[in-house]
Amino acid sequence: KVENLSSGCKWLDMQVGLFDHTCFSCYASVNQIQIFKTMFIVSIPLILFFFFSSFFVHEGSFHVGDYGRLLKRFCKREQQCYLRLMKDALRPFVPEYHGVVQLDKLDYNMMDNLLTHFITPAIMDCKIGSRTYLEEELHIARERPQPRKDMYEKMVAVDPEAPSIQERAQQAVLKTRYMQWRETLSSTASLGFRIEGFRKANEECHTNFKRTKSREQVMKAFDSFVESSTQIVWGYLRQLKQLRQVLETSDFFRTHEVVGSSLLFVHDWTGRTGVWMIDFGKTVILPPHLTLDHRTPWAEGNREDGYLWGLDNLIDILANMLPT
Repeated sequence: KVENLSSGCKWLDMQVGLFDHTCFSCYASVNQIQIFKTMFIVSIPLILFFFFSSFFVHEGSFHVGDYGRLLKRFCKREQQCYLRLMKDALRPFVPEYHGVVQLDKLDYNMMDNLLTHFITPAIMDCKIGSRTYLEEELHIARERPQPRKDMYEKMVAVDPEAPSIQERAQQAVLKTRYMQWRETLSSTASLGFRIEGFRKANEECHTNFKRTKSREQVMKAFDSFVESSTQIVWGYLRQLKQLRQVLETSDFFRTHEVVGSSLLFVHDWTGRTGVWMIDFGKTVILPPHLTLDHRTPWAEGNREDGYLWGLDNLIDILANMLPT
């Protein structure tokens, strides 16, 4: 029944674009599917089924288009990244970009829907890098320091002991303090990546990874995601190694600070796997004299993002999940 569309991940199967399959869970008719395809515009990251978790919500609206396309609310910085990536060696590892379109007087970046060729896929979002904030964000926050009550509430919700005596008295924290504290909670600071969340093919969703920090915890989460399938792990490991090889020769990668970007992992019951780089809204081009190696530890001013360091650790963890 169509009412089933309002429930959790089943509703999101529609949003992600799985309406191309005839056996989705709510049994709505093809005509009803077409209606829903044009009705919903949602503010969520590319992995659309995570809408119910505020941890994943960020700016950028999405709309499922026709012909296996996805429309993402226009961002000039992201558009410029995709235009450069379409001419770079990294092109096979990002969604194919199809330009800007307008819908209801709003501009959208149009790109491939990466789930189109999978059957009831399992999906994971991994945020890559040793930080998820730009240096310019720190500068702006320092120039205009404004204690934030909302960030204080987020902090104490995770760790009531985290605020200082002064912060408790103010019931607020500075944005710079919150951003840097947040990165120390998960594996972002310790491993150079963190799991944002995943959904299995059976619609079982996992989003509570704020304190997943150690290699052992990350390995356990990945094993749950792939349901102990060595075939799936092999597929991901092979693609991650290919990605790393291309990253190390990419002109785009060498000349950009890649912050807040994710790796999208997708697999299905056939054994098909896919890994793509997504989310470039915080990726900025560097000054002409500067290049990054993406492994050097970040110190304010060097612009290093830890992307390859995180990818190295991710590859090592997956390799250790395989039988020797």
